[in-house]
Amino acid sequence: MAGIPLFIRYPALKEKLPYISLGSFPTPVSRLENLGIALGIENLYVKQDGLSGPYGGNKVRKLEFLLAKAMQDNAKAVMTFGFAGSNHAAATAVYAKRLGLDCISILLQQPNAQYVRDNLLVAKHFNAELHHFGNILNAILGSLYLRAKHKLEGKSVEIIPPGGSSPLGTIGYVNASFELCEQISLGAPRPDKIYVALGSMGTVAGIILGLKAAGLDSKVVAVDVAGKRFANSKKLKSLIDRTCCFLHSLDSTFPLVNISQDELCVRHEFMGEGYAHFTQAGMDAVRLMRETEGINLDGTYTGKTLSAIVNDAPSLEGKHILFWNTYNSMSISGIISGADYHSLPKAFYQYFENRVQQSEL
Repeated sequence: MAGIPLFIRYPALKEKLPYISLGSFPTPVSRLENLGIALGIENLYVKQDGLSGPYGGNKVRKLEFLLAKAMQDNAKAVMTFGFAGSNHAAATAVYAKRLGLDCISILLQQPNAQYVRDNLLVAKHFNAELHHFGNILNAILGSLYLRAKHKLEGKSVEIIPPGGSSPLGTIGYVNASFELCEQISLGAPRPDKIYVALGSMGTVAGIILGLKAAGLDSKVVAVDVAGKRFANSKKLKSLIDRTCCFLHSLDSTFPLVNISQDELCVRHEFMGEGYAHFTQAGMDAVRLMRETEGINLDGTYTGKTLSAIVNDAPSLEGKHILFWNTYNSMSISGIISGADYHSLPKAFYQYFENRVQQSEL
């Protein structure tokens, strides 16, 4: 526990923050030589958070703090939220099961895709209790009912926010920034720009806050994949500020950094029609990454993020660019092979019986 970069820099936080090791860190920083040649970017790199655990991606870092808090509070179950194919909900199911916690997922309707099917089967394999709702209001009412029901049954339920993006969850990516700084001190290139998906915003908020606290001036380019209503510079700044104040309240040596809204770089033009609606540019980027580097991305988050790099490539010549991959790179075929979707609640059958968008693979 003492070895994570956040606790090395701020030892007092070790005694104040709930934390449990779940992932495989540090994740590597690798050169994307072939993709760089294709795009004309000589110094193009990837931070491979897809390799962060048995179910990888950006959620693991947040869950190391959020699930530790649930354990500290003696919860018997966790309840979290997302869309039907939520990577966060699937990851929560995987790691909650490891810790002996039940997992309840409140899931909303979304455009269909192969990864939706895969994540639902993963969550079911790890015994998640899955509930499907057609709109946010019904999801809220349903979650209140289910939490009260479990409480009457003597099962305390800890709430984990969508994407794990509370100040506590965001600390996982403050720690990730310090991890990157350690890698830079050991020879990894210092990026001029870091491109990363902006969804529930915890990943981006943590990276920006961590870099600022560490004194690294890399520019974070946040690529909106959730829509302006949910992912915008005003809300991003609020999450950064709340996380910073939280850390400072626990350890006064953690700096109260000042990040203005004007400093934030949020790009909305790669969003397309909406959350989880694939774009042609995003899918072209997915295919290009697979063909040049053998790395699989997705059409909802990382494909759109990489499409921003493809778009910006002419202006990036001579700069060191880091693509922060937040999508699971670990095979789940052994988990879902042969699984029958009829074991899911009937409301989820639609994702297996209706057509999917063009495949990411």
